[in-house]
Amino acid sequence: MRIGIGYDSHRLVEGKKLILGGIEIPFGKGLLGHSDADVLSHAIIDAIIGALGLGDIGKHFPDTDEKWKDVSSIHLLSQTVELMEQKGFNIVHVDSIIIAEKPKLQPFVEKMRETISKAGIPLTSINIKAKSNEGMGFIGKGEGMAAQAVCLLKKSN
Repeated sequence: MRIGIGYDSHRLVEGKKLILGGIEIPFGKGLLGHSDADVLSHAIIDAIIGALGLGDIGKHFPDTDEKWKDVSSIHLLSQTVELMEQKGFNIVHVDSIIIAEKPKLQPFVEKMRETISKAGIPLTSINIKAKSNEGMGFIGKGEGMAAQAVCLLKKSN
């Protein structure tokens, strides 16, 4: 068994779509990043890569490579799951938190879980929580969002 943790944060800006867990969330701002800036998917990717002991998301999908410009983070997650399987591991469970002041995300959690499962993670192995930062810090001021994830991997049989 191996455990990995992941974290990501991005700035909120006008004129971008808000993508979280691979779905578009109706909101007046979106996250700024090289890819689609999906903080939830990025945190899960980082947790898997960490559990494998293979560095972090930036090592595998660098923001200096135009190949990854505006790419769907669910695509990156699919590639990460393939890498995990090539290394002989399966996901036991992923637990994650999206930290955002607005919009309210609970109504979108099930659709996020379904979309993330299409990347190769069993639906029953995905948990997503949405929390606010109670008005504190850059998240509380509405300047950005963050996500954290923990995953447990087991060796394939």
